[in-house]
Amino acid sequence: MINASLKQLSAQLAAKKISSVELTQLYLDRIAALNPGLNAYITVNPEMSLAQAREADQRIAKSGASPFTGIPLAQKDIFCAKGWLTTCGSRMLHNFISPYDAHVIAQFNNAGAVNLGKTNMDEFAMGSSNETSHYGPVKNPWDKTRVPGGSSGGTAAAVAARLCAAATGTDTGGSIRQPAALCGISGLKPTYGVCSRYGMIAFASSLDQAGPMAKSAEDLALMLNVMAGFDERDSTSLQREKEDYARDLAKPLNGLRIGLPEEFFAEGLSGDVGQAVQAAIAEYKKLGATVVDISLPNSKLSVPVYYVLAPAEASSNLSRFDGVRYGYRAPEYSDLADMYEKSRAQGFGAEVKRRILIGTYVLSHGYYDAYYIKAQKIRRLIAQDFTDAFKQCDIIMGPTAPSTAFKLGEKGDDPVQMYLSDIYTIAVNLAGLPGMSIPCGFGANAMPVGLQIIGNYFDEARMLNAAHQYQLATDWHSRAPQGI
Repeated sequence: MINASLKQLSAQLAAKKISSVELTQLYLDRIAALNPGLNAYITVNPEMSLAQAREADQRIAKSGASPFTGIPLAQKDIFCAKGWLTTCGSRMLHNFISPYDAHVIAQFNNAGAVNLGKTNMDEFAMGSSNETSHYGPVKNPWDKTRVPGGSSGGTAAAVAARLCAAATGTDTGGSIRQPAALCGISGLKPTYGVCSRYGMIAFASSLDQAGPMAKSAEDLALMLNVMAGFDERDSTSLQREKEDYARDLAKPLNGLRIGLPEEFFAEGLSGDVGQAVQAAIAEYKKLGATVVDISLPNSKLSVPVYYVLAPAEASSNLSRFDGVRYGYRAPEYSDLADMYEKSRAQGFGAEVKRRILIGTYVLSHGYYDAYYIKAQKIRRLIAQDFTDAFKQCDIIMGPTAPSTAFKLGEKGDDPVQMYLSDIYTIAVNLAGLPGMSIPCGFGANAMPVGLQIIGNYFDEARMLNAAHQYQLATDWHSRAPQGI
């Protein structure tokens, strides 16, 4: 049952071969047994989850169910959920009970899904290893001495360890795709604006995007069908006709043009990852696709551009956490200014403070033109590179991460090396394009390798088709960690 697809679970529930209460209890039991060793969840509330499951069973009994009614899902702890502790992995929000639902949470509630709990994450989504969380690091289910990736590391670990049927994540610079690759699952970042950011605690507003994480591309398509949609409360939400992202899954890949950027296969890519990715591309050729060599010349600048723009936006977004209205407040202070200073100094972790300082610096008088404006201009060039590339190909492929999962603590003292973990993913966010990662083999130390698929704007259905056809021909996505 824990390895079943979303479609299979839905069919079992509809046929009343299992109840949502039974299925939810199965996952809650697994969380109780396995989460202490993984730290994938921050908050679990069996009473609330089972209450939702009972409601789902009543909907099914009355034949008023949707495909997601009764399906137990996990939610990244960056999404506000009414009545649930919502911490964003930070001491700053250690006591915040959300009074409302994020749009994404509401969409799943309306579909009848069950919320199993809130998954661990890098603090305020700032990190590539899930080691910056106030609640401690998440362990990779394939090897508990290694990181799961970040910032959606708790979600990735929960899906890989079968502690939920599927889950939500967010991606600002690779935070869905990179942990999906390191944990051997599938993850999708949609086109910017396809999923509402309402109720999703902001890091960098022009980059943040919600997306699904699951065992397979088919499951991602079904998840995105629920998550996507216009929301007037979010000024960046796109008003588009509803589409079925699973509509093209069965299409053959004959004639599909795959672009291979030379910059993605250059120095910095570990040999074991490169070998697995090349083997996946060879499989695509067998499925009828053709390969085109392309170039993304400005992609090498994506990391420095990102670490100017994202901290700049973070310094603005995180100014709301002042100890006055909600969240952490220092226990002792002399006046209002002292309360601000101590609350923020004690409430934020080291990585968050580092990015706030960088962001404030690049936005300050005398540096705004030299750093922030220049970074925005290069961002435009990076997006233009993709526009030019898609004139030659239909989708772009390459590695998701430059290496397999590294050891816990290995890069903690070297922020730059940590930032380079997202070198292949950041450009996609800067351009606002859709990107995804699917398992394509194993590298050193028997750790998973992810294949990144990048599409043109609003081309998620074609990407999911390419991923699904590959997963029909291979079984990498169905592998699970030992002992799970």
